[in-house]
Amino acid sequence: MKNIITFISVFLISCVSYAQQEGMVRYTRTTYWTKLNSTLPYLSKQEKEKQAYMFGGRDEGIEYTLLYFNEKGSYYTQSEQLNSWEEKYDYNGRKEVFGIKRDFDKNSMTEVFEMIGKTYIMEDSLKQLNWKILNDIKDVAGHICMKAMIQDTIKKQKIIAWFAQDIPIIAGPERLYGLPGLILELDINDGAVIVEATKIEPLKITTQMDLPKKMKGKKINELAFQDMVRKFIQEKIKEEQNPFWSIRY
Repeated sequence: MKNIITFISVFLISCVSYAQQEGMVRYTRTTYWTKLNSTLPYLSKQEKEKQAYMFGGRDEGIEYTLLYFNEKGSYYTQSEQLNSWEEKYDYNGRKEVFGIKRDFDKNSMTEVFEMIGKTYIMEDSLKQLNWKILNDIKDVAGHICMKAMIQDTIKKQKIIAWFAQDIPIIAGPERLYGLPGLILELDINDGAVIVEATKIEPLKITTQMDLPKKMKGKKINELAFQDMVRKFIQEKIKEEQNPFWSIRY
């Protein structure tokens, strides 16, 4: 009951204080592969030690992502900035197809992504996420944020989110949204992956959230996507391999 009261209070205060918010958030998405591997009980001790040795204590993979947002919707995608592995190996090839659009007015979503060598276009309605609002607060990118938690039962993840009370937009990075404030940080499985806002820039949103008029890929819905991820993870469990080399963690 206390969490519900906190949730409502934050939402009402935000709505009174702000009529509109829009802009762009720059995030870093850091994957700590050794820690991620340690969360997978189906990997053998030998496999975990092998991968830890391969990384040689420098296992951080850093990506740079962008979130465009306003009260009507959001669009999350990759930055043009090279990720840490691209910089290390002087990679100059094409970026992976990736974009997550949320339309809050129409209660709809569209996601374009590559998975296991194929491009998919996922379209569906927005689903209510089962967030639990907690009482902790901390500063993220200059904003006082409240803590929330959710479970991903397919990927077996505990996800902690920190959302800004003073930016009353229900958007967030990755596939997460639905809190009474913009999500500025995610902690997936106790630090296996950290997504953190580094800069929030005021920006008049015009065409930044528009999807390409012509998109190529297999069309699926949310249920089909979840089933596909579940089956792929099950296959990799049988093989005692890490499925997240091929799908987004």
